[in-house]
Amino acid sequence: MSVWQSYIMRLRRRRAHIRAYRKHFALNPVRERTEKIRPGDILLFSTFRNEHVRLPYFLDYYRKLGVAHFLMVDNDSDDGGREFLTGQPDVSLWTTRASYKRSRFGVDWLNWLQRRYGHGHWTLVADPDELFVYPFCDTRPIRALTDWLDVSGVRSFGAMLLDMYPKGRIDAVPYSQGQDPIEIAAWFDPGNYMIERNPSYWNLWIQGGPRARVFFSGQPKKAPALNKIPLVKWDRRYAYVSSAHTLLPRGLNLTYDQWGGERASGVLLHTKFLDTFTTKAQEELERRQHYSGSVEYKAYAENIRDNPELWCNWSEKYINWRQLEILGLMSKGNWA
Repeated sequence: MSVWQSYIMRLRRRRAHIRAYRKHFALNPVRERTEKIRPGDILLFSTFRNEHVRLPYFLDYYRKLGVAHFLMVDNDSDDGGREFLTGQPDVSLWTTRASYKRSRFGVDWLNWLQRRYGHGHWTLVADPDELFVYPFCDTRPIRALTDWLDVSGVRSFGAMLLDMYPKGRIDAVPYSQGQDPIEIAAWFDPGNYMIERNPSYWNLWIQGGPRARVFFSGQPKKAPALNKIPLVKWDRRYAYVSSAHTLLPRGLNLTYDQWGGERASGVLLHTKFLDTFTTKAQEELERRQHYSGSVEYKAYAENIRDNPELWCNWSEKYINWRQLEILGLMSKGNWA
């Protein structure tokens, strides 16, 4: 790594901190309970818009894993989600009507909150439609994982975003508030993934799965990225630069073994494709607040009308994390 490259990366990180500071003025506290955060608490940070139907299960799932406090940004919801969260004793909530796109898709807002409240804590970044799965998550709380990472001197933990979907039409079975979404969206693509190493930031870049297969079949390189680094022992010097895909300093992106071995990793079960998807996709297409002129949502709108089904003959039904490890989608590494 050249001195010039190091300088460029420090400059980008500094710019991310400045952007976060500027954008935080758009955040208005609704119910701030950060005084309840204790040293060593595991914290979850999230942005959302109109996700009330998902929020009860989302909170319950992560509470059971061991998350102690949720710091959440509501981007102008009007479905009652903001009101629901104000009554949750372990949630600190901010709201904003500012542009999601101009905040770099929420990155600036969460960078500020993590810089302010996450320093010295293990922090998890997840959307309301993402469920974090890690080795032994069926028997060990997330604290066991972070304790092992601390002892191992590891500061960041990678996870692949795994798109989940139903068998049959995605709108065939209604999703009920508080329900485990995996009861409906229980299927996933076991293969069909492309992996590259980003030479600038050193992170892996993963694409594929049902979104590449169905929505971007002609241009798979334009499919959404599936690589994330959601769990980090946060330091106020750190910054996300592209959603949870990329971090600075760059060493945090080395969540894989460079010499042919395996490092422990997880999966984020992505439950976007429920019966709520069609309405959500149309709303986001009209708002045009997503990456590259909402090209992803344009692809959804064009394809989902004609074929609202993602299941295929190669689809596999989700069982547990051990199944995902056997398929090579995650690894327990040397954690026993």
